[in-house]
Amino acid sequence: MLSSRAATKASLSGTSTIRSLSVLSSSALSNHQKIIVSNNNNSPHYQQQRTIVGLVHAIDKRVYRWARGVLPPISKTENIALGCGTIGFDRDIFSGSPSLQHLIDTYTPKLSPEEQSYIDNQCTKLCSILNDHDVVTKKDFSKEAWDYMRDEKFFGMKIPKEWGGLGFSTHAVSCVLAKLATQCFDANATIAVPNSLGPGELLVRYGTDDQKEYFLPRLANGTLIPCFGLTGPHSGSDATSLIGSDCVVQKHPETGELGVMASFKKRYITLAPVAGVVGLGLNLSDPEGLLGGNGEEGFTVALLERGHKGLEMGPRHIPLSAAFMNGTVMGSDVWIPMTSILGGQERCGFGWNMFVECLAEGRGVSLPAGSIGAARSVVAGVGAYSRVRKQFRVPIAEFGGIQEAMAKAGSDGLITIAGGDVMNAIVDNHEAPMVISSVMKQNCTERGRRIVECGMDIAAGSAICRGDKNYLGNAYTSLPIAITVEGANIMTRSFQIIGQGLTRCHPHMSDLLKALQLPPSEEKQAVQTFVKQFHKIIGHGVSNFFGSVSKGIGATFSNTFRSKKAYKNGDDLLVFHEKQLLRLSNNFALTADLCFTLGGRLKFEELLMGRLADALGAIYLGYATLHHYHRRRGIEGLEELTEHAMLRLEREAQDALYVASENFPGPLGPVASTVMKMGCFPLGGLSRPYADPGDDLTKEVSRLLTTPSGLRDMFEEGIYSAPEGVMHQLTDLISALPICVEADNIATSLRREKREPTADETNLIAKADALRDALIQVDVFEHATAEEAQPGYVRPALLGTEERFASMEKTVFREAA
Repeated sequence: MLSSRAATKASLSGTSTIRSLSVLSSSALSNHQKIIVSNNNNSPHYQQQRTIVGLVHAIDKRVYRWARGVLPPISKTENIALGCGTIGFDRDIFSGSPSLQHLIDTYTPKLSPEEQSYIDNQCTKLCSILNDHDVVTKKDFSKEAWDYMRDEKFFGMKIPKEWGGLGFSTHAVSCVLAKLATQCFDANATIAVPNSLGPGELLVRYGTDDQKEYFLPRLANGTLIPCFGLTGPHSGSDATSLIGSDCVVQKHPETGELGVMASFKKRYITLAPVAGVVGLGLNLSDPEGLLGGNGEEGFTVALLERGHKGLEMGPRHIPLSAAFMNGTVMGSDVWIPMTSILGGQERCGFGWNMFVECLAEGRGVSLPAGSIGAARSVVAGVGAYSRVRKQFRVPIAEFGGIQEAMAKAGSDGLITIAGGDVMNAIVDNHEAPMVISSVMKQNCTERGRRIVECGMDIAAGSAICRGDKNYLGNAYTSLPIAITVEGANIMTRSFQIIGQGLTRCHPHMSDLLKALQLPPSEEKQAVQTFVKQFHKIIGHGVSNFFGSVSKGIGATFSNTFRSKKAYKNGDDLLVFHEKQLLRLSNNFALTADLCFTLGGRLKFEELLMGRLADALGAIYLGYATLHHYHRRRGIEGLEELTEHAMLRLEREAQDALYVASENFPGPLGPVASTVMKMGCFPLGGLSRPYADPGDDLTKEVSRLLTTPSGLRDMFEEGIYSAPEGVMHQLTDLISALPICVEADNIATSLRREKREPTADETNLIAKADALRDALIQVDVFEHATAEEAQPGYVRPALLGTEERFASMEKTVFREAA
């Protein structure tokens, strides 16, 4: 996890004053009323007003001072984390009033002709060089593949053209990564790091002129492969700890040059075994004050090249069965001059600012791109396989269990693609949304895992036998890695998303926290801001309560009387589901307001925060799915798949909120639970109208995904397709699908019409049968290891059999008989 604990700790500590403030505010109002009564007949009206106003101000000041006293101190690192990144559509959801039209008008993912050409040509060529099974078996790419990635600037897609890079958009990088994932997940991971969290982007934004001139051209052309060293053995998902990665400002004992002496132990560092330069996260201290005000203590990034004295890079981890380079970065008493501090001496202590602002791309773009590639592969490949593969003389696509898994994979695939498109457009709009990027990382990598699990269930034996014909197995073992990196999904879901969101995205909480941190000299202004924002929080909760009630009742009736085929009208589809999302957003915003009743306990209520993260993720991805439909409407079958996806997302959000209302914790939990139920579900169970898609819709979605259709064509966009004549299982399945479907239709017609096939029909059926026979085969190997391939090698089990037979007189059945 990257800076999440700092941001979330600050977010949650800020809520610790809210619960008691409402009581004190009520007390102030009561005293206010008493003063009016007691002074009504004793003083002129203006005197009464002055007395009342003065007393109210005094009470406000006491409440403010009390709140400052109970607010846990917020560290410099936490303040930085809270101030980094941007807010936008996530804030709209927390306010309870997001707008689909605003999303449509503001964000449009698009590729330039140059970017599309690169995807069609260079990316396709790289895919053709890569053999996924060989890469995983040998645990490395070929020299040809490494050279091609370097020559065609795959490591420099985000570096501006002025420094020799490609200067591509975020959406283009996402599309490249997704296409690579359809052929080789290890290539996806290898190219993702330099184009997201590698030192390249940090250098562009913060590097000195000398650093830019030296490093950026070499990073762009692949001379230097980069990595970023942050996580240590004791860090895990708490990247703010930097335990065991320290440096002290010193002067070089011989030259007098100012620098730092560092010791560090990093692990899980992608590309470290082959990297030419590492961006190293260090905790800098300056006990002698040698910085002299130019730079500060704290998180600092150093740039060290391979071969730097004392730097140790090379040993590898092996993440599951993956082949991408991952390993350790270590050093003890390593001298680092100030010229090697990223940004120079003045950027000492500035690391979190750099890091957090570049974080959105790695978490919100690169990791979801792998899930997008998996979604396209499963829907296109497994969808075709389910028609090619027959059991009991029937394509397995006709079995209900297959249809259910196929429809789930399809709608999760649509959700992931739609979420990725909007996230890419947000980043290309020069935004760095920390909360949405966390939602994307956690939600889309989890959906990617589910998608591949559905594909594995359908493909069954053909998906577990390794070899060139297996296009799912390596994705199946790779996606759990994406779930653990850059902030484990469990922690991201149950701690970070809501912890950060309440402070960063709540419309009033951030200003209230800032007021509480102003110095005593600005107390007058601080009290005014504090009281104003506190009253706004109360008003915000009341507004969302009544909005939830009215929209909840409306949703109950609109769902009750809606036709099951209403989705076929695209305009009605958009209007209906936007209303449901607006209702759920009101419900979510009300629940977020009620979280303030927990005070500082919220940081320990991770079950509640996890459920709210589920609701927030479903709402955001619901809007993204409607955004996708608005842009791509006209595709055959898109209404059916969008309806299927929206019904599932609405059910997810509803269930998460309902379980939260049933288990709202804290001393005021029963009160908050009652308010939440009254607001979110005013008619009880009737106000929970969202249900999973019906069987008829599930069957129709599955049919569209397993037969030639515009919907299948949409998923096939961005998939690597091998040249004609080259054996490639995914390409061959997609090509065989229309032939096998046509042959099945002919066979059905022959049975119905009780006639013999024509010559052309006979040939087509024979061709389909031959394709089926070829495509259901799996790889078989004479030997599975290099040891087995050695001359004279006998498997230990067979050797034992020979030894036992050696002592027997009769060694075959016929002799014994």
